[in-house]
This record gives sequence, structure tokens and C-alpha cells, in this order.
Amino acid sequence: MKADASLANWRSLDEQLGPDCLRIASYNLHGCVGRDGERDAERIAGVIAQLGCDTIGLQEVYHLDLLAERTGLQAIAGPPYVWHGRHVGNALLTRRRVLEVRNHDYTWPRHEPRTALDVDLDVEGETVRVIVTHLGLKPVERRFQVRKLLDLIKATPLYERVVVLGDINEWLPLSRPLRWLNALLGHSPRERTFPARWPLFALDRVWVRPRHALLAFGAHRSPLAVQASDHLPVKAIIASRELPHRLAAARPAQRLRVLGRSR
Repeated sequence: MKADASLANWRSLDEQLGPDCLRIASYNLHGCVGRDGERDAERIAGVIAQLGCDTIGLQEVYHLDLLAERTGLQAIAGPPYVWHGRHVGNALLTRRRVLEVRNHDYTWPRHEPRTALDVDLDVEGETVRVIVTHLGLKPVERRFQVRKLLDLIKATPLYERVVVLGDINEWLPLSRPLRWLNALLGHSPRERTFPARWPLFALDRVWVRPRHALLAFGAHRSPLAVQASDHLPVKAIIASRELPHRLAAARPAQRLRVLGRSR
């Protein structure tokens, strides 16, 4: 699908849908250090504002209070880890009501701290579980961490909507961790997000249970996003429980498609 057509479809769908649909994004901030080597949280806040999402999962977080202030979103922080001078924690920004917050430590011994920030949100009366994570660089780490994630998701009641997002650090599309996640949650669409200037790898992902609730997905590529971090953010629109049936009844001939790249 052409980028311009994708953008038009995204905007059209976004305008049609109400607040019962979750607009959510995932963004690796690289500690707010951009391509120029400068640490600039204001620039990151500008990218977040461009996304038009009500909930954003963040990795490699820095200056979270400023980001919350500039965007007007509530901040939920995971443990603020620093590893060899790098900010490596996870966080969530949202304007939805927060019901419960949990943190899970998935660190492989003697390696960079890795966690999952696990948040229950109230989306127009429906509980949606959002899990923000950043997986390890070594295959053995990622296999261990994905097994932990799968156990967490399997323990979640089937009636509860689940969103898993983050920097998965999987360079190979047929890797075991990706196959395991896709088998449980349905296929995650691929959009190249790293490196931001010339994206080659689809490291940043979103999974939704049930899979048909994922109405739109795309990488956000703008001049500011290319400069602000080494990753491009990805964003998704997620349906409420009854929306697919309502749309199908209203427009039976039109099928909603997972969208390609937006700008």
C-alpha cells in the first residue's frame, strides 16, 4: 500500500471512530538522544504530540516528568534503570484512567536490566491490559523473556483485551520468540523502524488479543521523528469489544485492513 493512501486511510478511520477505541503507540526514546548526539526531551515531546495517540508505551526513557508536562498525559514509570550511563527504563503516558500498575523483572543474570511494565487501563468502561517491554540483545535473553511474557498473557482471562508492545530487538522475522508471540496473539504487522533515518529492521511491534481488534498500524515517519531518536515510533488503533460487529453491520462490503506506513 502506498504511504499516501495509508495516511488517508488512517486519518479517515481515526475520524470515524470514537473514544471507545484506543489509539496507542510504542516509542524507543534512546534516552532522548537524537541523530545529532544531543539529548533533547522537548524534541521527543514534539514527536509524541504528532502521533495523535492517547496512550504511548516508552522504552529507554529519560526526563519522563517533562514529557508528561509537555504532552498533558499522565506518566506511569517503571524502574528508572541506568546501565553503563544509558537510561533503559520503560514507562507509559496515557490520558486513560489507570486501574492498576505492575512491574515484572525479566533481567537475564549479569545483563542489562529488562522489565515489563504492566498496566490496566479503563477504556470507556472496558479494562485493557497494556504491557510495555524492551527485550534483550542476545537470543538466549529474548527466549527467556518471551516465555515469561507468554506465561503472563496465558494467565490473563480470555475476555480481557491485551496489548503487548515495545522494542522486541528481533532482527530475524522467523525467530522463535516472534513465532511464539504470533502463535499466541496473532501475527504482528511489520514496519521498519530502525535505524530511524534509513529504517531496515522491524524492531518495534504491537500485538493485540483478540487479533481482529487491531484496526490500523503504521510507523510514524516525520522529519522530527527521524532526528529525535534512533527508532521511529509505531502506532495502532485498537477496537473496543463490540466495534468490529458494529462496523460490519453498517458497512458489510468494506473490510478494515491493517494499514501500512503513515507520516
